Amino acid sequence: MKVLSIQSAVAYGHVGNSAAVFPLQRIGVEVMPVYTVNFSNHTGYGAWRGPLISPDDVREVIAGIEDRGAFPEIDVILSGYQGSEGIADVILDAVARIKSANPAAVYSCDPVMGNAKSGCFVAPAIPVLLRDRVVPAADLITPNQFELGYLTGTEPDSLETTLESVELARASGPRTVLVTSVERPDREDGTIEMLAVDDDGAWIVQTPLLPMKANGSGDVTAALFSAHYRRTGDAADALARTASSVFDLLANTHESGERELRLIESQESYANPQMQFEVRRVR
Repeated sequence: MKVLSIQSAVAYGHVGNSAAVFPLQRIGVEVMPVYTVNFSNHTGYGAWRGPLISPDDVREVIAGIEDRGAFPEIDVILSGYQGSEGIADVILDAVARIKSANPAAVYSCDPVMGNAKSGCFVAPAIPVLLRDRVVPAADLITPNQFELGYLTGTEPDSLETTLESVELARASGPRTVLVTSVERPDREDGTIEMLAVDDDGAWIVQTPLLPMKANGSGDVTAALFSAHYRRTGDAADALARTASSVFDLLANTHESGERELRLIESQESYANPQMQFEVRRVR
């Protein structure tokens, strides 16, 4: 399997491509990373160095990949945080060109906007752009519960309302939706869930909720689920593998006391997930 991953990159720590590439490689996926920024560290530190990469330069890198004849071999186009409006045009153009070369290619979009605790942390134009242009072009999206609400103009909280919101999102274009960080009032205390929905049904998985904030964990989640799902077409299996891998990554990070993901130290959890969490069909 080959993945073209258009995301940010940092030298210190793990977010964007610096979070997504290694786990994908560890499960046997060939990754072509294309950077949208090249920062010293993620912006959550409040200070960073390094350049934003212009949309034209990103486009040139992708064009160079096309020149090598790689487009027919690409199975998944993966995108995450979009720092500027112009990047969306580059991504959508790449998706169209790759799908022309390989109609079986899948576009997986992580529509990064923010979360329920922090609100939106992207430029005001980005959520609208994602909702109106990018998400409708995607085959698979991986929003958190907050982002799903924005995309659909709803306030999902219960399992029922979250499923209703997912169907609204699916009606806009993407047939497969992974909702991360699902928090509903009637779940068990100290837990958090993920929900996967496609044409074959809907499945939920529950894991312990660790008392930590982990920048980049969503990037790992989107990457692993996209690859597992593209490989097997089985949403329940992809959900089980992703939940197992990401939980062990987070548990290792929490135990270390470090702020940055223990991405390398947790590599066995990607290659051989324990499959320790039950995936339950809910529709």
